[in-house]
Amino acid sequence: MPLAFNRKPSLVAYLTCGDPNLGTTLDIVLAAIDAGADLIELGVPFSDPVADGPVIQRASERALRHGTSLPQVLGLAKEIRKRSEVGLIIFTYLNPVLRMGLQTFSAAAQEACVDGALITDLPVEESREYLSEMQKRTLATVFLAAPTSTDARLKQIAQASSGFVYAVSRTGVTGARPQMPEDAPPRGASAPVY
Repeated sequence: MPLAFNRKPSLVAYLTCGDPNLGTTLDIVLAAIDAGADLIELGVPFSDPVADGPVIQRASERALRHGTSLPQVLGLAKEIRKRSEVGLIIFTYLNPVLRMGLQTFSAAAQEACVDGALITDLPVEESREYLSEMQKRTLATVFLAAPTSTDARLKQIAQASSGFVYAVSRTGVTGARPQMPEDAPPRGASAPVY
């Protein structure tokens, strides 16, 4: 099931799965859907996050203490899909996917009826095998476009992304800020389309 945003703004909600537990995560996801979320990013907790700020780091630590894993997040996605057709993206680092195996991961993602995945630390330049496995199963591939990405790299990211491009608004780790950074490059309707 391909993601469809119909060229209008969409509400995307991110959750670290398993914090405080998977049952509560399911309840929160369903509440977000009821509140109008168009897409849910199901965050896989990871022990060594490099781009996550303190809020997501602590959420991941709590979820990992409960044993939350990538297979459990895929199981949660399957349960969500029974109740909703909302867009579902697995949001993870590469290590859990490699541990599971690219073929196993993409097959499990397809079975769970997710729409695709965003692997935050997978550079587009090293994604050929991943792209192949995901394309075999018609799963969306989402890549990050950083404020520091060159136009040539942005074009490569846009070509490899089949769901949407995740435009990072600033350098550094995630976290609340009082305003958008003044040096954030334009990435909206006036940004170049590749």
